[in-house]
Amino acid sequence: MKRERNDWLLEAEAGGNGETLMAARFRGYLPVVLDVETGGFNARTDALLEVAATPLEMNESGDLVCGPTFSHAVVPFADANIEQASLDFTGIDPYDPQRGAIDEGEALRSLFSDIRHAVRAAGCKRAILVGHNAFFDHGFLFAAAERQQIKRNPFHPFSTFDTVTLAGMAFGQTVLAKACAMANIEFSTRKAHRASYDCEKTAELFCVIVNRWQQALGWPPADPSG
Repeated sequence: MKRERNDWLLEAEAGGNGETLMAARFRGYLPVVLDVETGGFNARTDALLEVAATPLEMNESGDLVCGPTFSHAVVPFADANIEQASLDFTGIDPYDPQRGAIDEGEALRSLFSDIRHAVRAAGCKRAILVGHNAFFDHGFLFAAAERQQIKRNPFHPFSTFDTVTLAGMAFGQTVLAKACAMANIEFSTRKAHRASYDCEKTAELFCVIVNRWQQALGWPPADPSG
């Protein structure tokens, strides 16, 4: 028998299943949107230049909403490769003192601390990365954490949510700007290709897709045993 969505919300809110709303929705994982800007495509050799993360939250109606965004400009690690074509694409000057860039290890430790706090606040056990081409962001994040010998990485080691796939399914578009347009999300090409902006727009897109799915099909799904 299919449970009404309001029944599930009330039960989770009351702690009847021992979980928060967010933990119940994603099997104990907190979706955290992440975006990186880099000096190329090779996570092992190319510089990490910017990183941003937006933990998602759930309102009292059970809809996903964007939490605060945490972002850092990053000093390229020693001997990092930086392709000029990548800089031309993003518009980032790695050596601009106005960037306020910090050491890669410091940036990741600060970001991971903020994410762990969000995971605990949501009553979840771990973060799961949400990204537009999530494999790319996941690869750079984990390569940087390994390089900096950071053992406590809050993200799932291999599972992700990819908004390229989800947007292709929901809107028939895989480019972030076009998918946002289809979702009626304001998008500025002038601000794009910076980690904090792309992260926030990816977060908005993921929330729209998940919330529309829930509204269209109901959540939770029918209980096959009922």
